[in-house]
Amino acid sequence: MSGRAVRVRTRQDLRAERRRRPPRCLGHLTVAPLWPLHGVNLGTLLRTCDAVGACLAVPRLPWVPEALRRGHTLRHPACVHWVGDPLTWLARQRSAGSAVLGVELAEDAIRLADLPMARRPTIAVLGHESDGIPPEALDLLDQVVEIPMIGTGASLNVAVAGSLVLYKLAGFA
Repeated sequence: MSGRAVRVRTRQDLRAERRRRPPRCLGHLTVAPLWPLHGVNLGTLLRTCDAVGACLAVPRLPWVPEALRRGHTLRHPACVHWVGDPLTWLARQRSAGSAVLGVELAEDAIRLADLPMARRPTIAVLGHESDGIPPEALDLLDQVVEIPMIGTGASLNVAVAGSLVLYKLAGFA
């Protein structure tokens, strides 16, 4: 150890570095938990979206707006895209030129550590927390990324998995 003192940045330091207003929809990164199970995860993902300049795409389920309101802890509105039918929306995004990346345990998946930064508009699709991405949506994916785990759990929750992938796609990790 060098014995160097660590200077922790103050809230005032951070405020001076950050944007005063959130960016408008950049359309570059979107995380899409299209088959959500727990509302609390949506609020956590919304916060990650703000941190990396991404958008959140969510289905129009009756409980989702309230889950977003409850979980929204930011001062400014976040970029949220409302999706009718997830399969139709994914097909439209893909045909418009977006890369569609699934976060799933699958053969030929890219390890998270090997995932390159997004170079074109990219949608990170997250499946249902216990069932994953539905089989009918798998054909709409361009690639699949896998988050390696050595513990006993089968997967991470949607908010954690989505956050890890967003940071990697944004080039922050």
